[in-house]
Amino acid sequence: MSNGWKLWEFPFFDQSHNDLAGQVLDWLARSPHGHAGCSIGECRRIVRDLGSAGLLRYVVPEGPDSYDLRSICIIREALTYEHALLDGLFVMQGIGTIGIQQFGTEEQKAKYLTPSRQGTHIAAFALTEPEAGSDVASMATTAIRDGGDYVINGNKTLITNAGFADHYIVVARTGEAPRSRGLSAFIIDADTPGLSAGEPMEFIAEHPGGPINFTDCRVPASAMLGAPGQGFSVAMAAFDIFRPSVGAAAVGLSLRAMDETLKRVTTRQLFGKPMSELQSVQMTLADMAADIDMAALTVYRAGWSHDVLKKKGSYAPSMAKLVGSEAAGRVVDRAVQLSGGMGVTKGNLVEQLYREARPMRIYEGASEVQKQIIARALLAEYAPK
Repeated sequence: MSNGWKLWEFPFFDQSHNDLAGQVLDWLARSPHGHAGCSIGECRRIVRDLGSAGLLRYVVPEGPDSYDLRSICIIREALTYEHALLDGLFVMQGIGTIGIQQFGTEEQKAKYLTPSRQGTHIAAFALTEPEAGSDVASMATTAIRDGGDYVINGNKTLITNAGFADHYIVVARTGEAPRSRGLSAFIIDADTPGLSAGEPMEFIAEHPGGPINFTDCRVPASAMLGAPGQGFSVAMAAFDIFRPSVGAAAVGLSLRAMDETLKRVTTRQLFGKPMSELQSVQMTLADMAADIDMAALTVYRAGWSHDVLKKKGSYAPSMAKLVGSEAAGRVVDRAVQLSGGMGVTKGNLVEQLYREARPMRIYEGASEVQKQIIARALLAEYAPK
């Protein structure tokens, strides 16, 4: 472990991954990003820059079976080490298009994928509602068939890129069956009458997002992704690809917290000697390193399983998300503790990392949901054949 991000020396990678790590580092070194705030103009500029650099092709690939999960994880880890805002803008281009990749018609793919890959078109995914977060099946937004159209009414919240996205993938209740079997997904352009964005929400960490509302929002039946009742499948397809990469982002954040901590304990005097010579500090550093190594190995095992072994299922993605995000919480908490008063002072990088780490245990499925998925997979595997 050393100061500055670099690719892990794991057997999970090939030469293309080493080349990609260098490409991301070159991009980070060449231009300023992220620190000017998450204004609409700044966010759009970052996405365009990511597209121009060719990095968005990893989350918006040429075909539905072309997702290299290890590459996505590498990019997210490196971007988050620099600034979590960069990572959020990067991955949303994938989350807001994967449903089109896997369920869209050729016409839908032609319209949305290329500009999203180039970074000239901003994507978003509208799933969460005020009363339906982890329990997706409780969704209340409706899409009622009316001739050749669907009329959508309801409210979404905590939607990344709300207010400046060019399109939203929206999951709504069409009612073919109870709960999750009665949901469908639609691609809705941001300028569609009846769709409006609310005031931007202020999160504990810098992140663009807010509510969107639908009031008699009429879209043609051709806007549906896949078949009626497939909305839950559209949402889960996004999670199985991108959940492991949340763990990778958490690893990047943890590495930055470790580097900031090492910088502090090797330069600050305490009781007449460097902090780094205190046994309690050394124990804490070892605990942080163990968490980071465990998380990185879990994340890239999931990537290897997806890319090389072609394994399906939610066990490895959920494990990577759970282990990575929970480890980041512990690592950053220890970094704050070793930073003392500066660790809870606004403007200090460790304080910023603390705020950025906390949402990782909630978004894309809270830790409690990941534990349920993991346990159910274990029980299903153990059940008599």
